[in-house]
Amino acid sequence: MSTSLPRVARIGGVCEESNQVRTIVLDLDLEAEPGQFVMTWLPGLDEKPFSLVRAAPVTLTIARVGPFSSAVHGLVPGDSLWVRGPLGRPFTLPAMRPAGSGSRILLIGGGYGVAPLYFLADRALALGWVVHMVIGARTASDVVFADRFTALGAGVFLTTDDGSLGQRGVATDAVEHLLDSDPYQALYACGPEPMLDAVERLARQRGLPAQLSYERYMRCGFGVCGSCAQRGWLVCRDGPVRHLGDDA
Repeated sequence: MSTSLPRVARIGGVCEESNQVRTIVLDLDLEAEPGQFVMTWLPGLDEKPFSLVRAAPVTLTIARVGPFSSAVHGLVPGDSLWVRGPLGRPFTLPAMRPAGSGSRILLIGGGYGVAPLYFLADRALALGWVVHMVIGARTASDVVFADRFTALGAGVFLTTDDGSLGQRGVATDAVEHLLDSDPYQALYACGPEPMLDAVERLARQRGLPAQLSYERYMRCGFGVCGSCAQRGWLVCRDGPVRHLGDDA
């Protein structure tokens, strides 16, 4: 079925992650990879992109930041939401099969950037990888998905700007400590661009493969409108996941 046409889905469940964040589960299954996204549409209002937390069933985590996301937060089980996708370039796991204590990957999520990394962690753990997850947020009340990652079996490390939960500081402070302590085969990150820039610097300094997922304003979702242009590439079509080395 074409990914360019929206399909109607009904909300099957809603989970309150925090005062500003909700996860919705739809009665729709997609064939998709971790890191891909869908465009969600409410007729007469707008269409916005959201990363997939799961593909079967489609699960989306949405922060209330404007009119569209506020409208989605107002939906209840049984209400309709239109979905177009999956779209975009996904994360990929290292080609080498996991073997022994060195088969670790490190995931770094800033704020709501944890959503696509949950999908990746679930896939990686099922394939035998050891997964460590760093979650960075402003305060304890902004931390989401920590319990979800723990339930999957990932090692979770928390940082908050004000020290109200976990280590005081930013996510990359914890990343540096972990890189000094354990070998990792790859880094994966999603979150604010300053955090992604810092992860990129660390990856290059340490000679580690890294994949960074960018969040940008999008209108079309497949590279026509140009609204998500960055550094000479289109986040929706060439990303949202950027593999370091592609632009070398």
